[in-house]
Amino acid sequence: MKFIKFNDSQIDSFLFMELSDLVKTLTKSESVEVEYSVHSYYNPLDRKIYLSHFWDHRTPENTEDGLKSDVFLRSIGSYYNSDFNTIQSYLSKVRSLKVNSFAKQLFMLVEDIRLEEVCKKERPGTKRIFDNRRQMLRKHFRTQLTINLERSIHTDALFCALFLKLTTQSPLEEIPDISNSINLTYSFLENQLIKVFDSNSTDENVKITLEIAEVMDEVLEKDMLNTYFFLPDIDYHLIEEGLTFDDLKRTSKLDHDDTLADQKKGDEDINEEKMPTWHRETNAPSKSFLQFDLEHGAKTDLLGEGVREGDDGDQALGVVQGSSKQSSNHDFSKMEAMESIESEAKEGGSEQFGKENRFAYPVFKKPQPPAKGEIEQYSQHRKEIAVYQKKLKQMIQKTLEHKKNLPRTDLHVGRLNKKLLRVLTDDNPRLFYKKQSPSSQIDAVFTLLVDCSASMFDKMEQTKLGITLFHEALKSVQVVHQVIGFWEDTNGATETKQPNYFYPVVPFTTSLIRSSGPEIMQLLPEEDNRDGYAIRHMTKQLRERSEKQKFLLVFSDGEPAAMNYEQNGIVDTHEAVVSARKQGIEVINIFLANENIDECQVKTIQNIYGKYSILVERIEELPEVLFPLLKKLLQKSIY
Repeated sequence: MKFIKFNDSQIDSFLFMELSDLVKTLTKSESVEVEYSVHSYYNPLDRKIYLSHFWDHRTPENTEDGLKSDVFLRSIGSYYNSDFNTIQSYLSKVRSLKVNSFAKQLFMLVEDIRLEEVCKKERPGTKRIFDNRRQMLRKHFRTQLTINLERSIHTDALFCALFLKLTTQSPLEEIPDISNSINLTYSFLENQLIKVFDSNSTDENVKITLEIAEVMDEVLEKDMLNTYFFLPDIDYHLIEEGLTFDDLKRTSKLDHDDTLADQKKGDEDINEEKMPTWHRETNAPSKSFLQFDLEHGAKTDLLGEGVREGDDGDQALGVVQGSSKQSSNHDFSKMEAMESIESEAKEGGSEQFGKENRFAYPVFKKPQPPAKGEIEQYSQHRKEIAVYQKKLKQMIQKTLEHKKNLPRTDLHVGRLNKKLLRVLTDDNPRLFYKKQSPSSQIDAVFTLLVDCSASMFDKMEQTKLGITLFHEALKSVQVVHQVIGFWEDTNGATETKQPNYFYPVVPFTTSLIRSSGPEIMQLLPEEDNRDGYAIRHMTKQLRERSEKQKFLLVFSDGEPAAMNYEQNGIVDTHEAVVSARKQGIEVINIFLANENIDECQVKTIQNIYGKYSILVERIEELPEVLFPLLKKLLQKSIY
């Protein structure tokens, strides 16, 4: 488990969630997502708004203003007020230019200036944020202008000068001398820049920028070296046309844009004999067998005409061939379980456990019979926590006995009290009482979810000691519980299949058995962790329990970290926690550390779990920290 970092900076998860909600509110769409990137832009095909890391390493106020200005610019501006068909046309025209990058960045600059005015007009409250944004950008571009001039990077210097000219409040702002050839274009450039302030559409900005790009293509010797603004070169026309059937079959363009010379004429011969399938993409042997990739091959309008018509026997044959597999020692007992796991993995795309986990699937392991060493180690742990366990048991037994015998008095309904004088003295007398219904058990259930990521290697042994305290204490007062380790298989994870292991070393069914517990020693540090997915699975299990009080305790040592999960894992885990609490499950985090916990870590954990998080700075103190927590939770379950 690790903290999300970009350029050695940690992402403020709470701010990220706030920005995500702001985007959904402004766009009025739940499907628009937010991600961090090097540059800020909106991708209408992916329906993602990218916020720039340019605002990192600043004061908290400036960082927040910068990110919010990106949100306003893309959610109010690009999302509603940019014409992407016009942008597609512009991209096709400048693609052949020598200064292609300069042309694209210049368009993004003038388009952002127009969209900024649109945002301030529609939302006057954003003016302060945009003013601060402009000040920070002007300071950056003034520095970049000086650097580019010193290094004779003329095209970049020109772009920085144009930015400063377009964003100035002073009529005295001038473009500095760059080179003789560029200096001759200043009169033309200034006439074009004046038009930017009167532009009211993407189409007008395209015309302005295209004229500048075509002229400067003849003047500038090189294209831009740096990227200050980013315009994605994608097929914008697909937004209105929608995806065709061919688009669904092909996820990417051909690796080689080859086209067969011969076109279909209608008089082709059909050869029934087997022919070799060698071509450029298959001339080297590989591990793929009978695999046809849509990214490879050549384009043609010829259609295959040798397809055999299917018959009734094909389906049965396909089922046999598709599900058959080798089994060792003729043991078929696990085949059904494995097939169900593989089937769930192949389905993919399900958002039952969160959209960030649509390609994750569970793999439940069964604990092995404890070895002699594990039994001895567990016995040692039991001796270490025996004092806490006995105190807790005595306290709970006394509390239960007190509850059983103590009547509840001064009620409006129940058995009539013998003291009736209050009928005369009180306006609203409480004359009744009730006896407590006898109860020898606590109506509660616990799930202990243990992070088994690789970063737990230096905390796992002490964590087992704390879990032993929970297990023995709950077992002694007859409270049903389970202990489950979780992790994601890093080596087996792909873009569309992410196996997540759940290891119930103490399941509900055996949690109260006297001999249970040594299996806890089988928990080991493994690989990655997908916390939100694990919490959702445990929530589903606890919902099926009949106990009144339901507790989910998450033992972890940091933020979630798994494939395609690092950036959005914090938000996903927070949503999983909120969802569990709405369903009546109390979720508490026990944050484990071996050193002082810095303020950023504290804030991140609190962003995920709120105030229900216990921070353990020294892992060896875990039993002392857990004892009062367990005492409080059990007392809450009694009353």
